[in-house]
Amino acid sequence: MALDSVKVPKLSLIETVFGLFLRLVSVSCFWFGLNYWAMLIGFSFGGGGRFDLLPVPWRVAATALAVVYPVAALGLWLLVSWGPVLWVVAAGAEVVMFAVYPQIFGEKPLLLILHGSVAVTFVLFRAAIFHQRAKQARAARIDLP
Repeated sequence: MALDSVKVPKLSLIETVFGLFLRLVSVSCFWFGLNYWAMLIGFSFGGGGRFDLLPVPWRVAATALAVVYPVAALGLWLLVSWGPVLWVVAAGAEVVMFAVYPQIFGEKPLLLILHGSVAVTFVLFRAAIFHQRAKQARAARIDLP
């Protein structure tokens, strides 16, 4: 009797933990996005971070990050390929803001360390998954008659 459904391979432990990692990063992206929105509408910083009171560099950066972070959070939560790309865009913008232009945006060394550690962890997960899949492909070739 033939099955009419497509056989979906079972995810490995590394892939499952990687999915959990991406969802954790997603939650943090959503939190960062909410913080930028709270600043722009005057909910935080005693209303001093309202859009109309911000200098132009902060207006541009905060507005862009208030949009990009929640969209990146959605992509990371859904485990789609564009989620990490948008996270890189948002994190890269913050790295440029706080590392290259600290005289305008201030310094946030902990945030830079956080973005760096997430990036390194992401690369390590991808390398481990690549290695695992290559090993499985070699094993599948050996088993062929």
